[in-house]
Amino acid sequence: METLTDAELNALHEALEDEYQAWSIYDQVIADFGEVRPFINIRDAEARHIEALRTLYMRYGVPMPENTWVGKVERYSSVQAACEAAVAAEIANGDLYDQLFKTELRPDIVTVLRNLQEASLERHLPAFQRCAQGGRGQGGGGQGAGRGQGRRGRA
Repeated sequence: METLTDAELNALHEALEDEYQAWSIYDQVIADFGEVRPFINIRDAEARHIEALRTLYMRYGVPMPENTWVGKVERYSSVQAACEAAVAAEIANGDLYDQLFKTELRPDIVTVLRNLQEASLERHLPAFQRCAQGGRGQGGGGQGAGRGQGRRGRA
């Protein structure tokens, strides 16, 4: 089994932490306000992103850290406020991935991270922008997931 470099391991951990944080924030919004869109769709997408990262952890025989964000994330006064924070978080998430891509990474890691970044910027961000403008993320596509330092810098 190949060993990951420290940089590759750090990139996986950064991406995973961001996905965990995003999932936890969106799950908290749902706990506080009910099954509201786009949070229900994007929380599910975040779970898929975590699974994509789990595949890499398993492939390289690296223990996958647990999600320590559950119950420790910011709570919002309204769905509107949560959507506004999520817009900033998704933008920051895209920036996180841009930083990670400056590191030399194996092609399979780059592919997964690019897919996660694309989902964040092309699907989650537009859904949260619609929600922040009062549309609750409904209508059209754009209801995917989000993540990263991105999230840490988001909420």
